[in-house]
Amino acid sequence: MNEEDIQQKRRDNEENATKNRARILGLPYLDTRSFENTIPLVPHLLDKEQMHSDYIIPLQKGGNEEHYQFMVTSQTPRSVIEKMSQQYQNYGEKCDFFLISLSGYNVFMLRYDPPKEIHYDDIKIASEGDSETLAQVSKTLNEVGTDKVFDFLLDQADKLGASDIHIENLRDAIRIRMRVDGMLHPVANIERERYRVFMGELSSRAGVSTAATTPQSGHMQKDVFVDGTSHLLNIRVETIPTMYGQDAVLRLFNFDESLLNLDLLGMTEQELDAIREVVSHPRGLVLMVGPTGSGKSTTLYSIINALNSTERKIITLEDPIEYGITGISQIPIDTTNGGSFADGLRSVLRLDPDVVMVGEIRDGDTAKTAIQASITGHLVLSSFHANTTAAAFSRMIDLIGTNPIFSSSIRMVIAQRLVRRLSDSKEEYEPDEATRKYVLRVLDGLTKEQIENELRHEWNPDHFVLWKAKPNGEEDPFGYKGRVCIMEQLSVTEEIQKFIRGDVEDVNTDMIEKTAKGLGLITLEQKGILAALRGDTTIEEVGRVI
Repeated sequence: MNEEDIQQKRRDNEENATKNRARILGLPYLDTRSFENTIPLVPHLLDKEQMHSDYIIPLQKGGNEEHYQFMVTSQTPRSVIEKMSQQYQNYGEKCDFFLISLSGYNVFMLRYDPPKEIHYDDIKIASEGDSETLAQVSKTLNEVGTDKVFDFLLDQADKLGASDIHIENLRDAIRIRMRVDGMLHPVANIERERYRVFMGELSSRAGVSTAATTPQSGHMQKDVFVDGTSHLLNIRVETIPTMYGQDAVLRLFNFDESLLNLDLLGMTEQELDAIREVVSHPRGLVLMVGPTGSGKSTTLYSIINALNSTERKIITLEDPIEYGITGISQIPIDTTNGGSFADGLRSVLRLDPDVVMVGEIRDGDTAKTAIQASITGHLVLSSFHANTTAAAFSRMIDLIGTNPIFSSSIRMVIAQRLVRRLSDSKEEYEPDEATRKYVLRVLDGLTKEQIENELRHEWNPDHFVLWKAKPNGEEDPFGYKGRVCIMEQLSVTEEIQKFIRGDVEDVNTDMIEKTAKGLGLITLEQKGILAALRGDTTIEEVGRVI
């Protein structure tokens, strides 16, 4: 899905939400997309200050001079509509109001009140050793107006597809780095005076103190406008005191409900079918495992979105809430100040949910409560810190002991990683003997049919090629574009349940994994090697991540 398709999908979702809101407010809905850039404006009917403050736009005069039409949004005060209706009625005139989307309103306002913009060069990511780009971006960030530099940085990070912004205090400067496709890249070194600007914005927007001597967490949101459409950027803020000041990490969640879709995660049909089969059941426990930044939350949200319907009651417990999803009850759990997932879960079970998502299982109490919920008619989804699916069972047994109830409740464990995807400029090569032996050793135990199902072409172990990144100019400085999901799925069968129940003594990760592989499990490392053979990524990237 390209950027234009994504923007179109976002606008479609916003217009549908506005249409539903219009029914609630009792106002006629108007989709402005077909004329918002072409219809003549109606000048001098409202002043620009009121149009900004009340989110109201004059549309046109109707069939005669006494008939006026205005466009309003969900943020327009109801009192403004009632007051204007009464005023026009007192003058013997009529006015109609139509509800439009915020994106439509923003397009009209850009025509009524075009900003006097100063254009700055877009931020570019410097490749290793590229001091010239680093110096140019630093110069740009030092030149951007004080009132705009923070928003400019956020907009540029979103444009680059960054997942994190790191603001770090050095002795003589502030270092800005961004994580793009899982890799941290230097962006700029800016003047220390800018530190106060950034911290001032974080203080007012995210609620973190500039004078704190302990780590802090905060949250903020920002509307990002691209080509007349907008999307919401959720930003999680973490700060920590260092020798030269408070360092900050901003985690960016580019919220787009339409992209929380299992079909867009790059899974094979077999992987999709396995997940759909498990979550189609009304009860059971599904665990996502992997380190921070491995895409666990996105996969869980995509499963939730797939289950989201008017027939199901879905509740989530999160610390913090990363994506807001229409039609789902989402409850923040502040574990920093004494809140607990276990207490939250016990409370929400009284609300009779069909599906519950627990942000993370961190302790035995939460684990036992989630297991109990999953055998009493609820589908429970959660994340859990472990490296592999087999390791997740070992860790859970360490947490709660061998547990017959757990063995009957757990239905699937999914381990996941994200590796950088090769761009179209990639080059194939024949591996050396050591690499060839490594590939064959990792794939040993998989059948030819399993390998070919993953590769989607015929497999010849005596001759195969791998791929390498080929940087291609400013638009593709590293030879990678985006990331691809590597997923290990372990469906719980009778043979796996024996380990959890305690039927087998001295249970360990290797025993569970060996049994699962005999039942058809393809491990993370094997999945990574198969992705490299497909040309999705490189063998080096698999080694770095997996």
